[in-house]
Amino acid sequence: MSNYKTVFFTLGILQIILGVSMFIPIIAQFIYFEIDSSFFGASIVTIIFGSLFFLSNLDHDKKLNLQQAFLLTALSWLSIAIFGSLPFIFSAMELSVTDAFFESMSGITTTGSTIISDLENTPKSILLWRAILQWLGGIGIIVMAITLMPIMNVGGMQLFKISSNDSSEKILPKSKEIALRLIYIYSGLTALCALSYWIFGMGKFDSLTHSMTTIATGGFSNYNQSIGYFDSVPIEISSMIFIILGSIPFIAYIKFISGNKRIFLNDIQIKTFIKVIIISIIILSIYLFFNNNGNFSFRTIFFNTISILTGTGYVNAEFDGWGSFPITIFLALMFIGGCAGSTTCGIKIFRIQILYLFILNQLKKIIYPKGIFVIKYDQGSVDDKFIASIISFIYFYFVIFFILTALLSLTGLDFITAISGAATSISNVGPGLGPIIGPNGDFSALPDISKWILTVGMILGRLELFAILVLFLPSFWRN
Repeated sequence: MSNYKTVFFTLGILQIILGVSMFIPIIAQFIYFEIDSSFFGASIVTIIFGSLFFLSNLDHDKKLNLQQAFLLTALSWLSIAIFGSLPFIFSAMELSVTDAFFESMSGITTTGSTIISDLENTPKSILLWRAILQWLGGIGIIVMAITLMPIMNVGGMQLFKISSNDSSEKILPKSKEIALRLIYIYSGLTALCALSYWIFGMGKFDSLTHSMTTIATGGFSNYNQSIGYFDSVPIEISSMIFIILGSIPFIAYIKFISGNKRIFLNDIQIKTFIKVIIISIIILSIYLFFNNNGNFSFRTIFFNTISILTGTGYVNAEFDGWGSFPITIFLALMFIGGCAGSTTCGIKIFRIQILYLFILNQLKKIIYPKGIFVIKYDQGSVDDKFIASIISFIYFYFVIFFILTALLSLTGLDFITAISGAATSISNVGPGLGPIIGPNGDFSALPDISKWILTVGMILGRLELFAILVLFLPSFWRN
C-alpha cells in the first residue's frame, strides 16, 4: 500500500478542502436564520477523515505513475460525492442516503439532475452547497482534463498534452502550475458572471449560486422553473454567454493570456462548436416555424439549444412539448457536448471531428485504393493509436448508454424516461424528457435502484469512461 501514499495524501487534501468549503453554507445559515448542526457536523467528519489521510501519508514521494493517476481520479470523485452527501443527510430535509448521494454525485459531476421537488422552499444553505459542489466539480474536471487525462491516454485526450516532454512519473509538479492559472481564470469568469446576473436583476444570493452553476455548466438552480423563473431576456443572454465561455477549452484562455490573441478565432474545436450551435438553432427554428407550434419562441430555441448542447441543463421553456423531431435533435446534442478541456461533458467536439475525418479518409481509400492519406487535426498528424482510442471511446459510450437504458427499463421506467435518463446521466446534462424527469420535473419519484444506476452513469460520463472501466481489469492491479 506504500506505493499509493501519494494517492491517499492527495485525497486527504481534497477532503480537507471539501470540509472547509462546508463552512461557507454555515455563513448562509446565520444570514438567513437557518442555524442547525448539519454543515458543522458534516464539515468536522470530512476534515477528520481528510486529516487522517493527509497525516498518515506525509512521507509520500510526490510522484504519480499512470496506475496511481487512474486510481486517484476515480477515488477523488467518489470520495467527494460520498462526503459531499453528508450535509444533505444531516439537514432538516431528512433525505435518504440514496437521495443524498444522488444529489451530491449530480452536483460534483456537474450533471444537474435533482431529487429536490420544492426548490423554492429549500434552505438557502442547501442551495448554496449544491452550487459549491458544481463549482468544485467544474474546476476539478478542467484540471483533470488538461493535466491528467492527456497523460493517461484516455479516449484520445493525449492529443491535448501541454508539451511533448510529459512524463507519467512527474504529473504533480507540472499540474500545480497549470492548475493555479486555471483556478484564477475560472474564478474570474465566475465573478464576472455573478456581477452580470446582479446587474440584470437577480438578487445577490441567486447571482452567486447561479454564476457558480453557469460557469460549471452544471445547471443547478434555486427554482423549479430554472432560469425561466426570472423571465428576463438580459439574464438569459448573460447565461448563454457565460455558458459558452465555460464550454470552450480553458487551455485557450491560458494561450490568450500568454500572447496568442487570435486563439479563440483560430481554435478548430471552438469554431466547430459555434457552428454546431448555429446549425442546430437554424434547423429547430425552421422546423418549429413551419409546423406552427405555438409553444416556442426564437428566444427559447437559442437558450435551450445552448444549454442542452453544453450539458448545462438550464431551461426556460418545456421543450418536450415541441414534438418528436426537436426532442431527437436535443438527444443528439446531449451526446455531442462541448469542447475538450472545458466544464462540459458528452462525447466532445474533437472526437466528432476526428471520427468525421476518419470516415472521410476511409471513403477516399475506397475510391483511390493505392492512395496514401494522412489524417490531420489542427495542423498535426493523427496516428492510428489516437484514432483507435477515439473510436473505442465512442463505441463504449453508446454501449454503456444502451446498457443504462436497459437497466433503467428493468426497474420499471417507461421508454422515454429510461432512454432520456440514460442520456442525461452519461452526458451529464441534467433534465431528461417526459412528464417525470422533463425540463421542469425532477428525479425524486424514481425508484432507488434507478437513482443508483443513474449515479453510475454520471461518474462514468464525467470521467471519460476509461478512467473508471480500467480499474476493473485484473491487469491494472499487476505491477
